[in-house]
Amino acid sequence: MDSPTLPPLSRLKPFEAAARHESFSRAAAELGMTQTAISKQIALLEHELGTALFERRNRAVFLTDAGRRLGRVVSAALAEIVAEVARLSGQRRAGEVILHCQLCEAFYWLMPRLARFHGRHPDVELRVISTLKPLTETTEQFDVAIQTTGRPSGTARLVGTASDDIFPVCAPSLIQGHAWPLPVTDLAAFPLLSHMVVPQDWMEWQDWFIAVGAVLPPAHPRLVAMDSYPLALQAAVAGQGIALGWQRTTEGMIAEEKLIRPCAEYVSRPTELSIYRSTARDRHPDTEKLLSWISDELSA
Repeated sequence: MDSPTLPPLSRLKPFEAAARHESFSRAAAELGMTQTAISKQIALLEHELGTALFERRNRAVFLTDAGRRLGRVVSAALAEIVAEVARLSGQRRAGEVILHCQLCEAFYWLMPRLARFHGRHPDVELRVISTLKPLTETTEQFDVAIQTTGRPSGTARLVGTASDDIFPVCAPSLIQGHAWPLPVTDLAAFPLLSHMVVPQDWMEWQDWFIAVGAVLPPAHPRLVAMDSYPLALQAAVAGQGIALGWQRTTEGMIAEEKLIRPCAEYVSRPTELSIYRSTARDRHPDTEKLLSWISDELSA
């Protein structure tokens, strides 16, 4: 019986880059190729394998299940080759383990806890990269990543999820003189601070109201849009309106009484956060320590 033929590297490298970025254009920019050339090599690979690796729609591409599985294998294999070549040529990989974390989780959830990680693992050199971009758009390599579930993750391997609760938050001064907790329908009487981005990867007011069985008027006159969630939270602390708060990012400010929960309603999401491991770097010996610590902190 004939052994399966290995696809040529000229097909696998463009596919790996496109799968990691979940974008033909960003793969082309990384490899110094045209988008047409990337598309052609992937189409040839799909023809040879007899299966679709990407779904193409509305001028965007999305990995199929087969594409995601193959992407992880190819990314890991190429990373091993690069790492071995570096070792043979005398180059050393930096000793640090790299954590890629969404800006809000990094600032409000991770930073107050980092001392506990260093206390448990004083020998581990940890570098944190905070960003607003999803994994498919990051230009930095990483070992572990934390981001909102559902955001593009490319070939990164999902290793776990964590729950979170979403509820309105505001400064105590904003509802001074009002009996609280407020009925959820009374929230619309206050400015609602909105974090609006494209694509809308996070829950917004319209979805939150629907989830708790209420409806936000479509022409709400006091919806204040901001392009940064930390900005929306700081505006809430300053008494400028009510923001949606995620428990993991607002619990510190609530404990300090900078923010309160003006109503009792909340939305619980059992898999709101996802934790990933990179398949594009050779395995760092301290990655398991970091993953174990993150799991413990998210479960606490």
